[in-house]
Amino acid sequence: MTSYLCAIGTANPPHRIPQTDIANFMAGALQLNEAGTRKLRALYRVSGIAQRYTVLPDYGRENGAYEFFPNTPDLEPFPSVGHRMAQYRLHALPLSVQAVRECLRQQPEVKVGGITHLVTVSCTGMYAPGLDIELVAALGLNPNVQRTCVNFMGCYAAVNALKLADAFCRADASAQVLIVCTELCTLHFQKSQEDDHLVSNALFGDGAAAALVLGKPAVKGPSLALEAFHCGLEPDGQQDMAWHINNFGFEMTLSSYVPHLIQRGIRKLTDQLLENLPVQLSDIHAFAIHPGGRKILETIEQELGLSTHDNRFAYEVLRDYGNMSSATVLFVLQKLLHSLTPADAGAPVLSFAFGPGLTLEAMLLKVVLPEVRTADGHRTALLAEPTARLTAQPVS
Repeated sequence: MTSYLCAIGTANPPHRIPQTDIANFMAGALQLNEAGTRKLRALYRVSGIAQRYTVLPDYGRENGAYEFFPNTPDLEPFPSVGHRMAQYRLHALPLSVQAVRECLRQQPEVKVGGITHLVTVSCTGMYAPGLDIELVAALGLNPNVQRTCVNFMGCYAAVNALKLADAFCRADASAQVLIVCTELCTLHFQKSQEDDHLVSNALFGDGAAAALVLGKPAVKGPSLALEAFHCGLEPDGQQDMAWHINNFGFEMTLSSYVPHLIQRGIRKLTDQLLENLPVQLSDIHAFAIHPGGRKILETIEQELGLSTHDNRFAYEVLRDYGNMSSATVLFVLQKLLHSLTPADAGAPVLSFAFGPGLTLEAMLLKVVLPEVRTADGHRTALLAEPTARLTAQPVS
């Protein structure tokens, strides 16, 4: 029995701020000297990010006009965890609802009241009764919907949510599973000049993604069959990628050694995923890789022999949104879904995501398209509307 990823909806907060403006905010907030400011701006220029979205307008403003941070030269008193969690609770629900509505709009035959399982994912905010219960009321879900929360697993958590959805659908072919990943990473800006914090401040943005997983392919538009999963660990990276709750927000450790760790483990992870499947890496031409950062994408390309074109969906998401933790790989998969044509039916798709541990998650998916009979009796794949092919030209 196979399960199918049938629709993905995404949403972002209203504040879209250019990377250059965020760099200016950070230089002022960290009270950097001229040399430090030049170094910081160089880091932002080479990040591969053009803009990011945030629930906090302050990142695009000058001191004196802040709404969340204190209007003092050193931002003191610096916002506490409690203050940040109040903002999470304020913004997480409406952003999640927006993503879910976009997701379900794509498959109108699936009714809200028919959703059997709800899986919520986040590592940037928690409270109870939580987002899962608020979504039941806001969306009009059946109060008996089975709820599961995946918390604090970081950027790879969407893969774990898909594993849960796959298990639910394999156990019951009538299951209709709604996954909601909501991350407000920008709430956790750390006022520190340590390299780890400078890098994380340069990468993360806010966003939500909702995914619908069913025990049968979508009636309308393409689906991705969930063919196989594999998880790997690089224990040497426990101190290189980590996520801790501290007095002034959640603190990300993200060292420059992470790309090396991923390089060391990515080929083994891929081989182990595919070793019992009738698919070789050379058969795969569609990829959905979590853009943890530009260097990570380049490292994977070098190790697996991929081109920038192969990785174009990841680069597009990194450029337009930054790293939104668990929601990010669903943004990448959404772009891939929107690119499909009938010629792509049956194509394998390889997806990766990474996070604390150092954890490396891999998925193999397969493109499935609805079929209709032509006038001469032949079957042909059908898409709801024309889109660009997987083999479209590289992004400039």
